[in-house]
Amino acid sequence: MMFFNSLSGRFLLLTVVFIMLAEILIFVPSVARFRYEYLHERLERSQIASLALLAAPDDMVNPELEAELLDNANVLNVVLRRDDLRELVLSSEMPALVAQTYDLRNNSAWTLIKDGFATLLNREDRVIRVMGYPVKDAGQLIEISMNERPLHDALLDYGYNILWLSLVISSITSLLLFFAVRRLIVQPTNRVIRQMRNFESAPEDRNNIIQPKRGIKELYEAEVALQSMEKQIHKSLRQKERLAALGGAVSKISHDLRNILTTTQLLADRMEMSDDPRVQKTAPKLVSSLSRAVNLCERTLMYGKAEEAEPDIKELSLYKLIEDVAENERLPLDGSDVSIEVDINKSLRVAADEEQLHRVISNLVRNAGQVLAARKANGVINLTASDTPDTWDILIRDNGPGLPAKALDNLFTAFEGGARAGGSGLGLAISAELVKGHGGKLELVETGENGTLFRVSLPKNHDEINTK
Repeated sequence: MMFFNSLSGRFLLLTVVFIMLAEILIFVPSVARFRYEYLHERLERSQIASLALLAAPDDMVNPELEAELLDNANVLNVVLRRDDLRELVLSSEMPALVAQTYDLRNNSAWTLIKDGFATLLNREDRVIRVMGYPVKDAGQLIEISMNERPLHDALLDYGYNILWLSLVISSITSLLLFFAVRRLIVQPTNRVIRQMRNFESAPEDRNNIIQPKRGIKELYEAEVALQSMEKQIHKSLRQKERLAALGGAVSKISHDLRNILTTTQLLADRMEMSDDPRVQKTAPKLVSSLSRAVNLCERTLMYGKAEEAEPDIKELSLYKLIEDVAENERLPLDGSDVSIEVDINKSLRVAADEEQLHRVISNLVRNAGQVLAARKANGVINLTASDTPDTWDILIRDNGPGLPAKALDNLFTAFEGGARAGGSGLGLAISAELVKGHGGKLELVETGENGTLFRVSLPKNHDEINTK
């Protein structure tokens, strides 16, 4: 039974069933045709036998010859109608009365089929009368009486022959189709299944990715789709391996870097006691940056290792945060033709994690600044914000050359969305994750020859906001 649960087994079974059905459709009219030919042959033999009588003197033959003629024709009597006269030409003793009369003149196909199966199913030895046209226009009508049993036996033998022939034909055809299906469909399908199992056992091995083979169009298209899916899975696994390795490395670096930055932070604290006005102005920003770096190391907030911590949502001044980002990012751009402009209402306050939002805006401004500085032309980064009923929207616009087309498909995917040569694409990926943690959205609004615009949308539907 397991065999018939397979594609080959079911196809073999269906082939046998359909061939037998076709044989039955052929058998039904062929039985009717065989019976018609059988009776028509008896009419022709009877007409030939009657010629002996017509050629005899005085239209008389001896009883022995008459019996032999009737026996050769396998009939009981013969009646000819010539010149509107009905004449009993040959006759013998009737074993019984005529039980059924069949007229072969102008019968429909349905009538012949019905009479044929009536004869095949009847087991009684009846006497029947058959009527038809004489051949060669040798009269108007010829009638014969005959026993039906020989006709029944002949039909039964014919049916058995057709049955065995049908079985032989269906067996040979089914086997040929079975092997053809296995060769053309089942074997290629099994190859795909084996490839899928091999890939499942070791998806990291690129050699296990299926290589499509041209053949059956539908199967080839399925293999192409499977290959594309396996490549994506393989690439994703490789990416995860790289991220895991990066995470391990970041954990180790973070530990040592934290110690270094802690020492540097102590030195920076001492700088605040300096009498130099310039040092006094710079020291607080240096201390703030070092504190942020130490905090970053301690929490291991890197994309490749640990998940970002839940944001600590508090109400804060957006202008103050953006201005702090702008001052920090202006330092690397000192000496270039790139400027950062802040156009935000000083009274605008938002609800967000200050540390995480600072990182998001810094990443976006830094990316824009690096692109504009590399272009060596007058560049402007403009930061604005709007207060809508549902969100706070922060817009970062630059007048750069726009993002390359290859970066747009995976813009927020780590290691794949780098917009500049040498970039890892981590900045945008980290920023998108941080904004998503707030329940907001980081999106690319537009990019092109006139510049690029990013929008950070922060929701206002926080259940609880910690106020300073």
